[in-house]
Amino acid sequence: MRTIVCGENIVKSYGAAGEQRNVLNGVSAQIGEGEFVSVMGPSGSGKSTLLFALSGMDGIDGGTVSFDSMDLSGLGENALADLRRRRMGFVFQQPTLLKNLNVLDNIILPSMRDNRRAAAELTDRARVLMLKTGIAGLEERNITQLSGGQLQRAGICRALMGNPQVIFGDEPTGALNSATAQEIMDIFSGICADGTAVLLVTHDAKVAAQTERILYMRDGSIVSELRMAKFGGSGLEERIRKVNGRMQEIGI
Repeated sequence: MRTIVCGENIVKSYGAAGEQRNVLNGVSAQIGEGEFVSVMGPSGSGKSTLLFALSGMDGIDGGTVSFDSMDLSGLGENALADLRRRRMGFVFQQPTLLKNLNVLDNIILPSMRDNRRAAAELTDRARVLMLKTGIAGLEERNITQLSGGQLQRAGICRALMGNPQVIFGDEPTGALNSATAQEIMDIFSGICADGTAVLLVTHDAKVAAQTERILYMRDGSIVSELRMAKFGGSGLEERIRKVNGRMQEIGI
């Protein structure tokens, strides 16, 4: 499996000089092509900080982060922004959509900065993604007219517009009810099946149980890893027991 994202000995600190607190303590993590990975741990363990570091959204104080063998530390802000827009996708707990735009325009707006493709082509791409994620027909809706699940689907469509190699998700099901959360997880599973890697930060054992590999964090370090087979829709309860069992073993 080809490695897409690789972090080696990542150190990240916050706070003023003399009062700095390490949030990441020499963390190493890799994501392979088409791999489905989740990160679990208590609040403050460094989960989201690791995601931001691996995606280049946040700088690091030590170690290295590379994307497809390209060292992110050698890129300027504009080059990093281009890389994230063209080859990565991001889905957050609360989709950051603009209230003055309809759903379709919200989906295509970030891609409009990249002049390689015409607006008509972007619109066609967005409509295909909306059909695939179950929100076809909502193109002209105002975002205030959408449910939480529909908003998250729109956010996923936006993240997929550039055919990214990896999707980063920070608690993408955290604000959804269980049924809607499962629908979103089914979409993420389909994304991985199509060859795009997915890295999710989550508190939810049911979410983590549907991924192939789980990284457990505590106090800024990865303290354990659990590997499982690809999720086929059966045996979920047993997978959840394995996830929770490992958490109990390591005391988180």
